[in-house]
Amino acid sequence: MDIKGAVALIAGGGGGFGAATARRLHAAGARVLVSDLDEAKGKAVADELGDGALFVRTDVTDEDSVQHAIDEAASLGPLRIAVVAHGGGGGPRTLDKESRPAPQASFTKVLNIFLAATYNIDRLAAAAIARSEPLEHGERGVIINTASIAAYDGTIGQSAYAAAKGGIVAMTLPLARDLAPVGIRVVTIAPGTFLTPAFKDADPEQLDAYWGAAVQFPKRMGRAGEYAQLAQQVVENVYLNGETIRLDGALRFTPKGAK
Repeated sequence: MDIKGAVALIAGGGGGFGAATARRLHAAGARVLVSDLDEAKGKAVADELGDGALFVRTDVTDEDSVQHAIDEAASLGPLRIAVVAHGGGGGPRTLDKESRPAPQASFTKVLNIFLAATYNIDRLAAAAIARSEPLEHGERGVIINTASIAAYDGTIGQSAYAAAKGGIVAMTLPLARDLAPVGIRVVTIAPGTFLTPAFKDADPEQLDAYWGAAVQFPKRMGRAGEYAQLAQQVVENVYLNGETIRLDGALRFTPKGAK
């Protein structure tokens, strides 16, 4: 797909992966709807991008809120790209130090934030993309979801998170098959350990030394710009479909994490 002139909805566009992707797609000529629950961060990204960018405060777990963001994206033109890159908490261990079980609500909350919300965005964005005129090869658009390598080798305390991200991986091919008749591709990116604003004011060199020790090469954490680079390549390569791509420097989590 030619990115120039396309409209992209970025869920979580005020955060690390989302903000980097919004910047990259906008630089490539897309008009971008920055969607985020954090109004200050989301608006800052949209203001930075300037012409061809809008911000809409969005609760990804709420159908009406997501639909509103998609409707606003349509004001920029036909929606062609949806990137789901919002964040959220990961939940506690199954048993605490006193062998008390984790609240069931904590598991359900993580599934709602990541898995159910991803499907919510996908289905609503797909309906909008399906109304766009077909391009070369009959393509109308692409949906990019964000999983995690925890979907494959989750660590201690990641039962809920791994289940949610594993669900995103599992639904990638069925979604691609569901949406193939209307020319919509679905691809998932599964990042490893990335240096994002979630680490706040921590020293990047110390983080790279700690988390990068288990990465085969390069021996550092990933950068949000590398996620955005892959997202752009997914958009542009029409033959990428129904697949999850690990982006992790060949990292494999151990039971206690990256080290």
